[in-house]
Amino acid sequence: MQPVYQEKLRGVNEQRGHGRWNFWYTESMKIAVTGKGGVGKTTLSAVLSRLYASEGKRVIAVDADPDANLAAALGIPKTDADRIRPIAEITELIEERTGARPGVSGGIFKLNPRVDDIPEQFGYRSGNIVLLRTGKSKEAASGCYCPENVFLRRLLRHLVVSRDEVVIVDMEAGIEHLTRGTAEAVDAFIVVVEPGQRSIQTANTVRDMAVGLGVKKVFVVANKVRGEQDLDFIMRELQGMELIGHISFSHEIMESDIAGISPFEIESAVGDVTRIKAALESRIG
Repeated sequence: MQPVYQEKLRGVNEQRGHGRWNFWYTESMKIAVTGKGGVGKTTLSAVLSRLYASEGKRVIAVDADPDANLAAALGIPKTDADRIRPIAEITELIEERTGARPGVSGGIFKLNPRVDDIPEQFGYRSGNIVLLRTGKSKEAASGCYCPENVFLRRLLRHLVVSRDEVVIVDMEAGIEHLTRGTAEAVDAFIVVVEPGQRSIQTANTVRDMAVGLGVKKVFVVANKVRGEQDLDFIMRELQGMELIGHISFSHEIMESDIAGISPFEIESAVGDVTRIKAALESRIG
């Protein structure tokens, strides 16, 4: 794994007439992607990350799903991906920053540990993309008030609220590990669905949770769509969420997953996600 180093922020570039300053900055967008397991949220997260990176934007891609597959979907070689340590498993780091050993519930530890250097120190850089794997311990998964859970929540809040990169979070099916302040700062919350009742039920549950946490913009992307009949079914079943695009069913995408090839190499997937990206930006711009 190669460490990455934060680029110097671009500040004042030049002074122009009448005392005005011209500021140069990196456009940022914070997107959280969730949905029932297997619906294709990692495919969407990976292609969105690669599209923004291809525009020259700096991207932090966060694999917050314990079933971590984002590295492969981004096209990172397996030998490199296997060496990326999930943040939740770096016990020495968490103990140093929080003052308590991971796996221990209760007790006294820092609630606001330092996390600003985590992407640079523990991220994997691939071009303009920095990949972070958060991982999730059994204790954190159970919702306990423990050092690693606090640390991961603090890290996610820092990435969404304080960074100026594009941040795309590939989440598991739920948003329990988001705090209200983090959720409110997300520009767009995307729920990926596929044709099927269970997927739609998960989407409606996630929508209710997101609204309860203050998320203002919840959108739906349909995946594995075989035609208009699938789209009609999904649109009928959605309750108060906007469908902003779809990814067509593709044997190529399935085969690329088996072969460990990024879906960004599949022309149809890139075309579909490019249209989704444009629709998303038109609604939050």
